[in-house]
Amino acid sequence: MSESDPRIDAYIAKAAPFARPILEHLRALVHEACPTAVETMKWSAPHFTHGGRILAGMAAFKQHVAYGVPMLDTSKGQADKRNEAMGHYGRITDLSDLPARRTLLAHLRQAAKAIDAGAKLPAFKRDTPKPALTMPDDFAKALARAAGAKKNFAAFTPGKQREYLEWILDAKQEATRARRIAEATAWIAEGKTRYWKYAKC
Repeated sequence: MSESDPRIDAYIAKAAPFARPILEHLRALVHEACPTAVETMKWSAPHFTHGGRILAGMAAFKQHVAYGVPMLDTSKGQADKRNEAMGHYGRITDLSDLPARRTLLAHLRQAAKAIDAGAKLPAFKRDTPKPALTMPDDFAKALARAAGAKKNFAAFTPGKQREYLEWILDAKQEATRARRIAEATAWIAEGKTRYWKYAKC
């Protein structure tokens, strides 16, 4: 195994208890499949590179783990659950949610070979388009009250608009929703997208 990155050690240590064994398992599989893989942090999450290109990446959230292999060619029948969550394998909440170990190793080796061959990233096509989201009245009113916010939001691409809408609509409690609307309105008034903090990571 190549040298471990202490930032990934710290990331895993801070993850929720359910996520730690999943992250450790995925990390070990990457190094087993590709012993020359290099550990790093990109977009505030653990990633693994091969030949200077991203081989795999993983991230822990409050209730699930996401894992992706960018060079995985899903046109060859490989699983792709990016409609369900970030990454290729959907929302991972337990090791049992992952494909078999041999399958994951095969995916990683396939991706490493593709990188070695200089292949381009495979195109991703969603099975079904995401349904349009309706602008909530409380968010619309907040944008209208903040100077420039409504105009800036309208100038965002549909994808950037959706990132904000999903964040607000996913709030489970009124207090959380109100806080997110206030933060979103302030950021949008400054012309910032939802993930502006990670834009230069």
